[in-house]
Amino acid sequence: MGEQWIAGGPAVGDIDGSIVGLDGVRTGPGAKVRSVTAGGAALAIVGDCPVSEEVLAGALDAVRAGRWEALTHWSGSYWVIADNGRERVVCGDLAGLRPVYYTPDGTWATDLRRLGKALVPDLGLAAARIVAGSDHWPGRSPYEGIGLVPGGFALLLAAGQGPRLIDVTAITPVEDLSAGAAQFGAALTRAVQYRVTAASAPVGADLSGGLDSSAAVVLAAQVGQVHAVTYTDGYTSAEDASFAAQVAAHTGVTHSIARGSDEMLPFSFAVGQPTGVEPAMGAVLYEMDRAYLAPVAGLPLHLTGHGGDVVLDATSSVWVRLLQDGQRRAAHRQVVAYARMRNMAPGPFWASLKETAVLGRVGALERAALELEQNRRPPAQGVSGWSWCRLGAAASWLTADGRAQVAALLRQAACDSSQPGQADESDQWGALRFTGATARAWAPYAEALEINPVHPYLDNTVVRAAFAVPAAARRGHYTFKPILAAGLPDLPSWLLGRRSKGSFTPQRVMAYRHRRARLGDLLAVSPLVTCGLVDHAAAAAALGDLGQGRTPIGAADMHQMLTVSWWLAGTHSPAGASC
Repeated sequence: MGEQWIAGGPAVGDIDGSIVGLDGVRTGPGAKVRSVTAGGAALAIVGDCPVSEEVLAGALDAVRAGRWEALTHWSGSYWVIADNGRERVVCGDLAGLRPVYYTPDGTWATDLRRLGKALVPDLGLAAARIVAGSDHWPGRSPYEGIGLVPGGFALLLAAGQGPRLIDVTAITPVEDLSAGAAQFGAALTRAVQYRVTAASAPVGADLSGGLDSSAAVVLAAQVGQVHAVTYTDGYTSAEDASFAAQVAAHTGVTHSIARGSDEMLPFSFAVGQPTGVEPAMGAVLYEMDRAYLAPVAGLPLHLTGHGGDVVLDATSSVWVRLLQDGQRRAAHRQVVAYARMRNMAPGPFWASLKETAVLGRVGALERAALELEQNRRPPAQGVSGWSWCRLGAAASWLTADGRAQVAALLRQAACDSSQPGQADESDQWGALRFTGATARAWAPYAEALEINPVHPYLDNTVVRAAFAVPAAARRGHYTFKPILAAGLPDLPSWLLGRRSKGSFTPQRVMAYRHRRARLGDLLAVSPLVTCGLVDHAAAAAALGDLGQGRTPIGAADMHQMLTVSWWLAGTHSPAGASC
């Protein structure tokens, strides 16, 4: 997204450009701005949105009436700034790909560096997100004293009042899959194809071989020229590569395949690699990305399948929701069928889900906080389903001070009444915001690689169409990601019939072995260690076990720990962080 920043409020920095009708709002070079103003109302769309001028002008009625959610239903990916003389609203998208940061005095910006405030990393929050997951604090940025407008919310500003958050999710539910499939298919098709058509030139596209990127490539190839790129090495799934080649042959797109080596394994953290203002989990794949994206550098846009897993599927949280709604028999029937298809014993799985339903969100967070305070871990479960809050292996790496800080943050999260109390809704929104955050944090890497990524699965129209369908109906019991087959029935049957999904876990595990010494050095200087939140010996021992292939437990937590540590070391000295 380059220099497409917007800022406003009492402490805005240098003026690069202003929007007519919106006093005090400044835009950065490269920002794509469309605005209208009439009768005391003003509206601006910043970013990628194909709405017509007539529709944009007609939306001023919604601005005057304060129907803010009505301004977020167009195709594309964009920010909205609107003012009716009484109130001003600023919002990004449902996924948080288009962020809005703010301070208590009402200063706001889409780029943290434009707030005019010192950026002091919140180390306690960083540790908590590694240990307990990132979705419990959706309204917090990585920095002390700076808020983040969660995806699905907008920032409301009025004279004489502090900044407030308002819900703009506006999901209109449908009864079942058949009732919402056509709307979803149309939304995804438009999200892909209007961009390809507007480019009027060949576009790039990821083609991993999975359903998400493959569907995007098929749709794109129907209206334009596509150069698809695939990464493969000795650790990737041969089935993924086979499907990618089959999709490329079926669509007739140009197809480049990068064959990686051990030097391209994760966690290289190359000299000169950008860091950005937020930690990016994709930072560990920079060498891999540089290799496979090189053939499409400089193209007008690059399609990804990012977010497909969230909108196309659902987790076992759907059965917890059935239990919450008193539908015990239906939940049990589906759980038993699921377990038997995967040769699992249904009993322990069922017991885990029942306990999760009884605890609820608040109970789970309070229990996790107590476990940390008492320095005890829950009994190991051979089979476990979705959980409101599951402490990861990193909990055992915390010091006493680290446990106390994370426990306090979990108790704060338990008091946040704005979060959904239904398991499936909590899960899908948490996963969507995490996915959006992952994509936006990768923006500096895309810029360095000369890639302009677009993520059609994260468009508001696509998310709303998917989330309108009950999560239980999106859960594939006998088919994989059934909403894709129902919404786009013309996709090749051999593609829709795929039942498996590849993973980069083998590369990550091998990287722990290949780069163990260097990663150990990184842990030793991590501000999380030097500020006393993480015990170096415990984390180093876990890294050693992973590096020797003794256990895969904690591999994902270590990924986060190393990424955050590298980011902190590269952007802030330990003295610059608040210990």
